[in-house]
Amino acid sequence: MSEKEKNRSEESEVENKVVKEKKGESPKTSSKASKKQNVVYIGNKPPMNYVMAVITAFNMGNGTEVTLKARGRAISTAVDVAEITRNRFLKDAKMFAISIGTEEITPREGGNPRNVSTMEISLKQ
Repeated sequence: MSEKEKNRSEESEVENKVVKEKKGESPKTSSKASKKQNVVYIGNKPPMNYVMAVITAFNMGNGTEVTLKARGRAISTAVDVAEITRNRFLKDAKMFAISIGTEEITPREGGNPRNVSTMEISLKQ
């Protein structure tokens, strides 16, 4: 596998993870995300997989807010997921906040760091 393919697979292997807080379990989220917040990480799977994750997160009752997080090429998928969710499934869901940014990623083998765009979309019901 070439170096480019490795970098692409590392970027795209961000799997669909819905953070669910249950009693007795520690949350499976980074310190950036709030403990009462559901997060869906968008990767390279079909958008309907992530739509189902968003609907599931809303139905779990852990809160009325779900955040979609994506970076790089997955940003367009995150926008699709938010729009499909709002227009087809949860008509009363609103986009609460949208934030964009840039992360600097350094290759494992060394070399010049590169910038990757990031986006977070918060949906409220």
